[in-house]
Amino acid sequence: MFKIIFPGKNAALFAALFAVIILCSSCAGTQTKNNSEREATEAAYDALAELDGRPRSNPQATAPQGAAPAGGAAPAPQEPARPKPAWVDSPDTVYNKQRYVSAVGYGSDRNLAERDALAKLTGVFGQSVQSELITISNYSEAVKNKSIQVNENSSVQNAITTSAEMDSLVGAEIADVWYDNRSLYYAAAIMEKDKTAILYADLIRSNERIINDLTSLRENEKNTLDAYSRFLLAGTIADANRIYANVLTVVGDTRGIVPSQMKNGNDYRIEAASMVKNIPIGIAVSGDRGERIKNAFSKALGGIGFRSGSNNSRYMLNASYTLEEVILPGQQNKFVRYHVIGRLEDNDDGNNVLLSYDTSGREGHLTIPEAEERATRSAENKIPGEFETALRSYLSSLVSGKK
Repeated sequence: MFKIIFPGKNAALFAALFAVIILCSSCAGTQTKNNSEREATEAAYDALAELDGRPRSNPQATAPQGAAPAGGAAPAPQEPARPKPAWVDSPDTVYNKQRYVSAVGYGSDRNLAERDALAKLTGVFGQSVQSELITISNYSEAVKNKSIQVNENSSVQNAITTSAEMDSLVGAEIADVWYDNRSLYYAAAIMEKDKTAILYADLIRSNERIINDLTSLRENEKNTLDAYSRFLLAGTIADANRIYANVLTVVGDTRGIVPSQMKNGNDYRIEAASMVKNIPIGIAVSGDRGERIKNAFSKALGGIGFRSGSNNSRYMLNASYTLEEVILPGQQNKFVRYHVIGRLEDNDDGNNVLLSYDTSGREGHLTIPEAEERATRSAENKIPGEFETALRSYLSSLVSGKK
């Protein structure tokens, strides 16, 4: 039996360090060891604090930034706590109402907080603007794909594209972000009124010039697929312009824009619908059975509004329909494969193929005639939906690159 005496004022420190040595050497089992090491280390830090005249504290709170805690990996560096900005509780105190439109959002991470703030900022402009953001998204997508060139300023086009990606209004921006060092991020979204008025008035006037270019057609350009698609795009642009005009009204500076005098998208879509009735498309199908495949194509055209024309129409849908027996070993039923190939051609442009369509399938039954009947029924059920979708996609692409 012996005693170790620690002299002087360092007695507490040496006692704590000695405890670390004894506890670490005597602990059995990983969990027990870790707990004992932590207790001993805490005792050592408390002793050091006592010698320095500081309050006792948790070693992980007082350890240098990036230091590894006992028995673990180095923690992620922590930013110093930033005081709560005034805009978190009252954005108007920082972003004056006379100069800004502002809103605050929050979320569990920075991205969520920013999106929430932008959504709330959009809500400031009213439900009509908020609910029609999808319309602006359609317009923004056309700008992104360069179907619409708003002007030569790439920064404006980038702003429009960014607004679509963030589901926000053009010109909205995140002014500040704050983390409460617990669980929530806060973001302040703003639109500066003067800048917004200038940007939106310029966008509206630029879009009006585009609409005028799209809809100013020579006589020989009317009642064509290109003219039809131009008026549809003009409708999309007009929809965006109406929303931009509403934003100007809320900002309080319309810069000479008169929203009540602006045409809306439906005005152009009505003109397009009227135009399409004067664009007949002839249909010819080789290998058809009782014109069932022809009627299926006619149904697809009618879904958009086109009417079927004669074989001397400017636009012709030339298709072929074939049936072929398929031998499947070990099968009692008979199988038939059908194949449909279609080409939409412009006879006034040297039979230029505008759109190609190809579909096939296989059906079976006890006999070949019954299998062929099933195959034909399957084809005539598939064609209307598939071909209408393909034709709509083609029409929407016609104005790609036009200014």
